[in-house]
Amino acid sequence: MSGLDGRARQLRLDTFVRLRWLAITGQSAAVVGAQFGLGLNLPFGWCFLVIAASSWLNLALRIRFPASYRLNADSAALLLAFDIVQLAALLFLTGGLQNPFSLLFLAPVLISATALPPERTLALGLLAIGLATLLALVHRPLPWFADGRIELPFLYVSGVWTAILLGTAFTGVYAWRVAEEARLLAQALAATELVLAREQHLSQLDGLAAAAAHELGTPLGTIMVVSKELIRQIGPDASPAVAEDLALLREQVDRCRSILGKLTSLDGDGDGDGDGGGFLTTVTFSHLVEELVAPQRALGVVIDASCRGEGPEPSCRRNPGVMFGLGNILDNAADFAETRVSIEGHWNHERVWIEIRDDGPGFSAEVLLRAGEPYVTTRSAEQSQPGGTATVGLGLGLFIAKTLIERSGAQITLSNALGQEQHGAIVRVSWARHIFERGAVPRHSPEISGSTPLPSRDIVPI
Repeated sequence: MSGLDGRARQLRLDTFVRLRWLAITGQSAAVVGAQFGLGLNLPFGWCFLVIAASSWLNLALRIRFPASYRLNADSAALLLAFDIVQLAALLFLTGGLQNPFSLLFLAPVLISATALPPERTLALGLLAIGLATLLALVHRPLPWFADGRIELPFLYVSGVWTAILLGTAFTGVYAWRVAEEARLLAQALAATELVLAREQHLSQLDGLAAAAAHELGTPLGTIMVVSKELIRQIGPDASPAVAEDLALLREQVDRCRSILGKLTSLDGDGDGDGDGGGFLTTVTFSHLVEELVAPQRALGVVIDASCRGEGPEPSCRRNPGVMFGLGNILDNAADFAETRVSIEGHWNHERVWIEIRDDGPGFSAEVLLRAGEPYVTTRSAEQSQPGGTATVGLGLGLFIAKTLIERSGAQITLSNALGQEQHGAIVRVSWARHIFERGAVPRHSPEISGSTPLPSRDIVPI
């Protein structure tokens, strides 16, 4: 995440060059317009010498670096500091803070606030305020028409200085806050995409396992037949070493067939849909709950799981994002629970929902208020592992889980248990039933031909 953050703060040099060309164009137009359009008496040569300094810097940067070059924080701060000093030099020649263009001191600070770390922005802000203070005291007269001279009151100049000070502080903090939230959200979404890509990769491995099981079935069957024939033909007359090898061969073939049998019965009913992968893509609601609970039981956590509802049990298409999100929520519940965690699955004809409860301290007010935002961690330093070796999380777990779950069309709500003797956190994930079952492979019961059932005397064991 630190790499993502550092990369997000690096601006292209081309951006600075283009902005500076825009500033050079505006400054040149203002000087030419005031000198020849309005007839004001400007130190024309000195003004264009200051503007030319910016042009020379731009040309040097364009020649020295490619357009795609990205600046680090120090280099960008130095370029913005140059812009502030160059603007101060122009204002010194044209009336100081009496010049209405003194408001442009805010521009470099605003750019820094949106792209650079706060300490660089603070340094640039102090530089701008320092130069503005100097210009309020020392500057050339404000250019005016040849037949007159204007000198604005110092009170007005003080008001302009105060406006620059407050504007620099307010716009800098505001722009930094907005840009920082956008950066955090972009980084959190990038982390979410990485997690989802990982889960999809694991899901693809499941498909490869199913394909391997299907393809290996035929050669293993052939090996089984050949081994039986060898045992039948040479088994009675074989030496002890050969007989041992034949027995080992038969044992390993049986082991391989057992492994393949597990791969082809992950959903409990085989691959009867005929597509070779339906058992990996469709899962019943109770099986989904059991998949969530099984890893936690292996860790010794007491978990009460139950599923009940009205009507036929729903099935869904296996979604790695949903499984990861629900697993993350269950992991948090197990970490914070004092004695046990309960996960309840319910369904009716309209909705399907899962409730995960624990008997821990519950969600803090900040988490409930900002649920779903990135970098809001449910874990504090006091709740880390004993000994103080565990670090506080980044606060992305709940954000990633909520994002992945809501992508499936679900609604997720967080709350705390109410009551004098009840405590703990409650997470409820709810789907409309038609959305939950979308894309699932239908599970058909075998049809029995005939209009009348068999009489009891004709019923025989299968």
